[in-house]
Amino acid sequence: MVCYISNTPALSAAPAIMQTWDQKQPIYQQLADILVGQLIDGEPPEGEAMPSVRALASRYLLNPLTVNRALQALGDDGLLENRRGLGLYVMSGARARLRDNERQRFLNEEWPRLRERLRQLGVGPQDLNWERR
Repeated sequence: MVCYISNTPALSAAPAIMQTWDQKQPIYQQLADILVGQLIDGEPPEGEAMPSVRALASRYLLNPLTVNRALQALGDDGLLENRRGLGLYVMSGARARLRDNERQRFLNEEWPRLRERLRQLGVGPQDLNWERR
């Protein structure tokens, strides 16, 4: 029996994620939304490289063409820039723009439904603790 041991590091440091994909929305759009959430959290930081298509495909167990389409959508939105021969990089100001857009979307779409639900349940400001996790 022969055993091979490689000193080559794994392609992706992050483990594969078994994501459940919603059938109502294209998978590339769902992945783009996940990546937007990570960008809002500062991962990767502005000016830094995005993970490669191959690394993201491996992490999310997706076809590289699907990952490429998600990254293209982020590029089309002006969040990523393609540096020829180097890959995709997070644009300066992307995080603030995303946070502002998501904040407006939350206040206009999610907050009214949440406020109504809180009213239905009799939950008032005194019942909410913003600091608790």
